[in-house]
Amino acid sequence: ELYPSTTITEAQARLEHLLELRAIGLVTGEAGSGKTTVCRKLSASLHPGLYRVFYIPLSTGNIMDMYKSIGWELGLPTERNRAAAFRAIRTEITRLTLETGQRPVLIIDEAHHLRNEILEDLRLLTNYRMDSENRLCLLLVGLTELRRRLAMAVHESLTQRIVVRYHLTGLTREEVSEYLTHRLRLVGCELPLFEPPAIEAIFQDTQGRV
Repeated sequence: ELYPSTTITEAQARLEHLLELRAIGLVTGEAGSGKTTVCRKLSASLHPGLYRVFYIPLSTGNIMDMYKSIGWELGLPTERNRAAAFRAIRTEITRLTLETGQRPVLIIDEAHHLRNEILEDLRLLTNYRMDSENRLCLLLVGLTELRRRLAMAVHESLTQRIVVRYHLTGLTREEVSEYLTHRLRLVGCELPLFEPPAIEAIFQDTQGRV
């Protein structure tokens, strides 16, 4: 069970708004801030009859590796070239939307590892100019450095289309104490095992990223 910290709760609210918009979103944060946890909780909360979630945990390869990962999630055969893979994915996304009524949601975790060409292709993958509404919701999740990369001129077209942004921060001192109590209760312990000095030490050592 996820501890409902202020930053986690706000992130969830913004991601729910992103789903309504079917647009591009960005969630960043340092290691241990809860990025992956938030995404997994979001995925688990969505009705499978209304949403089709494709979760890509890590992509350090080239664009074809990315397309293979997405294609595998979509149940598509492997294409031999970039253009064919792109068309196949777009066609399947359109089919899901029009024939089944499902809303495709593509979550790319560890997105700070993505090459520039992959980020650009992801933008193109969500570009349905001839339609009255977006068909693919794209969520990029990564370390803080991803925000700095997207601020570069080469990514201006992608950045302009990001409608929901959120940066996850660590827990406050008070929340660290509540979090520890929460975790202890999950294992059946109601005793206050951590004294204030210990809680302060944990906060200072982790900066709230527990």
